[in-house]
Amino acid sequence: MSKCPITYEACESKYSTNGLKLLSRNLSDLKDIEYSAEEQRHEAAVRATKMSIQGVQPKLSAILNIQQSKLEIVDIKGKYIIKPQHHIYPQLPENEDLTMKMAAKCGINTPIHGMVYSKDGTLSYFIKRYDRLGKNDKLHVEDFAQLSGEKRETKYEYSVEKLITLIDNNCTFPQIEKIKFFKRFLYNFLVGNEDMHLKNYSLITQNDKIELCPAYDFLNSSIVLGKNIEESALTLKGKKKNLTKNILIDYLGSERLNLNSVVIDNTLKELKDSISSWFDLINISFLNHDLKNAYKELLEERINIIEL
Repeated sequence: MSKCPITYEACESKYSTNGLKLLSRNLSDLKDIEYSAEEQRHEAAVRATKMSIQGVQPKLSAILNIQQSKLEIVDIKGKYIIKPQHHIYPQLPENEDLTMKMAAKCGINTPIHGMVYSKDGTLSYFIKRYDRLGKNDKLHVEDFAQLSGEKRETKYEYSVEKLITLIDNNCTFPQIEKIKFFKRFLYNFLVGNEDMHLKNYSLITQNDKIELCPAYDFLNSSIVLGKNIEESALTLKGKKKNLTKNILIDYLGSERLNLNSVVIDNTLKELKDSISSWFDLINISFLNHDLKNAYKELLEERINIIEL
């Protein structure tokens, strides 16, 4: 009996039926990616100038070829993003997949995602693009670096306070989006994601409404980079580390986001109610033993800080 890298269910073959159906109801098998992790990284570098997705992690664009039962690497019009194993940092695909699954447990909107085996037996992370509709339709998306006029090189040189102003000035219903932002910020603090810079937040225009994009690039960067790290990519009340309950709840939630006590309490309850499922997911995840323990230890520390 093996474990499905898409759903974490026990299964007889590489993938569970539920995992395959998540990709397509017509999919009955999924072949390995035709490139090894090293070859995927090479392909990502070669194809980088042809693709619209960028960042530190190597990324490839892919389509789901149902007839051939595989995720097929393409240069343009991809519907999925593939991230192979990193050459320096261990188990980033396993880390990101787990962290995204944990986010979904507390009601954060996440696209279809999971992991797929490569020809060398390693796992690559995949996520379905939320800005693609049909064959050629592309929804309008702008990340917060674009909205703020910042460059890729200055994506960390910004404050949460100014980011909130971008939500106010650009979203159709800013108060709704600020509630979403509050939960995401607290969640990323809890799971040790200190890399939520301006390019990891975006707005999408759909159904005549401008709102926050579904979550993406959520991972526990703290257990990858080590203990002596920042807690937020952007300053909050002038700080990037040693954030307190007062700063995260009273200052951010009440003072800066103008959320009332009922909304704040509901958000905290949704997070608290998800804690047991988070630990369950960590335990059955594809992370190795040491990273599982590091993840749980950090999560417990952060839960204690905001007293969930």
